[in-house]
Amino acid sequence: MSDKGLINTSELGRTVHRCREERGLSLRDLARETGISASTLSRIENGAGKPDADNIARLARWLEVPLERIMTVRRRDETDPKPVIYFPHESTPAIVEAHLRADRNLTPETAKALSELFRVAYAQFSRAGRPKAANKRR
Repeated sequence: MSDKGLINTSELGRTVHRCREERGLSLRDLARETGISASTLSRIENGAGKPDADNIARLARWLEVPLERIMTVRRRDETDPKPVIYFPHESTPAIVEAHLRADRNLTPETAKALSELFRVAYAQFSRAGRPKAANKRR
């Protein structure tokens, strides 16, 4: 087994930070919602902290993603595609991001860029990105 951990902490931190900002929450707000101290959350978001199992589970629950999405499990055959695991209620941009990250033909940087591009386009063109009054007229 390699010395690399089972949790991709930098990816977890980026995801927590992005979702926290999308929801308009401060670190203290998120601390109240998750039961994780603001200082620990800050370290996780900055990639400086290694969250324990309880905090990983709390963050997965808050992010509303399967714990398996956060885990980086070693595969027997590196040519096998990574499974993409998601909950049916997850947003489309989150699911697309998971698929892009799992695509072995894309570098992590390219997957991240495409994911952000999709988020912007989705917010602009989807019903979810429109004001509620616009949705009612349809």
